[in-house]
Amino acid sequence: MRDPGISVVICVYTEDRWEDILAAVSSVAAQSYPALETLLVVDHNPALRDRLAREYKETEGVRVLPNAGPRGLSAGRNTGIAASHGEVIAFLDDDAVAERDWLRHFAEGYADPRVMAVGGRTVPIWASGRRPAWFPEEFDWVVGCTYKGLPPGRVRVRNVLGGNASFRRTAFDAAGGFATGIGRDGDRRPLGCEETELCIRLTRARPDAVLLIDDRAVIHHRVPAPREHFAYFRTRAYAEGLSKALVAKSVGAGKGLESERRYTTRVLPAGVARGLRDALLARPGGAGRAGAIVAGVLSAAGGYAVGNMRARRNGTTFAAAPIAGGTHE
Repeated sequence: MRDPGISVVICVYTEDRWEDILAAVSSVAAQSYPALETLLVVDHNPALRDRLAREYKETEGVRVLPNAGPRGLSAGRNTGIAASHGEVIAFLDDDAVAERDWLRHFAEGYADPRVMAVGGRTVPIWASGRRPAWFPEEFDWVVGCTYKGLPPGRVRVRNVLGGNASFRRTAFDAAGGFATGIGRDGDRRPLGCEETELCIRLTRARPDAVLLIDDRAVIHHRVPAPREHFAYFRTRAYAEGLSKALVAKSVGAGKGLESERRYTTRVLPAGVARGLRDALLARPGGAGRAGAIVAGVLSAAGGYAVGNMRARRNGTTFAAAPIAGGTHE
């Protein structure tokens, strides 16, 4: 099979991340497997859009465009998909940089025509220079990174993680785009799970679809100082519970919580045991990590209960958007 052309979509929303955005674009330009194009989708921020347009006016292969849908990450991604030309569309967070072979490892996964999505490994860059002693690796998803408990290597998964992921264009033809009203929306509560919902919808539309994570496709994701604090940890875990309730309402609790059950019953108890063991051995942060895991589970469970009640009362509050435009190669 020929090598697929890959379009890279980076959704941006604030000038506060200006240097991070430039670094993300530079990391795409340095890929050993060249991107077909890089699309910067600006989320309802005309000043940032104009500044980026000036910055990349003379840069071949970089396009700046406004989010054509409602405010939020999902609509921004859908805008990028519709405007892109690649057979594969990859997504990179605006505060992350990709390693040189990131796209090469994605491309290798698509040698199998059944593969509809390939994700990678996201490594945290802590603002303080090191992981907080109390912060459990099992909860690195709180800061948008790959967490302890995912299998190593190139493995089949239920869903990829959105900040470091790619999809075959035909996946969106089959399932539609990212659902609006479920994921991040500027400075509102840090919701998520839009990629989980999409991936489950995709495998329902295409039962033969294969979704992979290849841990060689690495990006490094900046974790700002406020997200190193326990208050954010607890808020993000609660928001994840809210989001999971929406997903379960949409696709059913069986698929919507399939991976979470294994994670909660196997990975997290082992993490608590390690934390308590480290505490007994007087190792730094052991008791804190064990306590954070318990607090994270309780916060997520509380969010799920509240979200489930709201979903039952009000119905599901998001919808998958059809993708228009684009060029099939």
